[in-house]
Amino acid sequence: MVRLMMKASAAALLSGLAFSGLASAAGDPAAGAEKITLCVACHGTDGKATAAIYPSLSGQSATYLDMALKAYRAGERGGGMSMVMTPMAASLSDQDIADISAYYSEQ
Repeated sequence: MVRLMMKASAAALLSGLAFSGLASAAGDPAAGAEKITLCVACHGTDGKATAAIYPSLSGQSATYLDMALKAYRAGERGGGMSMVMTPMAASLSDQDIADISAYYSEQ
């Protein structure tokens, strides 16, 4: 129940940010395709995870992916995957994140 409420709250927050203008500018999916070299080992070229322990990114909201990558980069996202994702996201610029997010959201 608590997890469901947390997911609903997160979805509401993301929706509010998207409409408030606080969401990142749209990225370029074609540029994102060129920037996913570190992502494909776990998330696949097409955004379909290579193993069950990794999330599939295809079709996810670009806004969500953008916010998640920025949170990993800032060290604000916990959990077991943060040990992997924080270093991966550390070298990404805001534009890199926007482009990668746009790419995977269109898969």
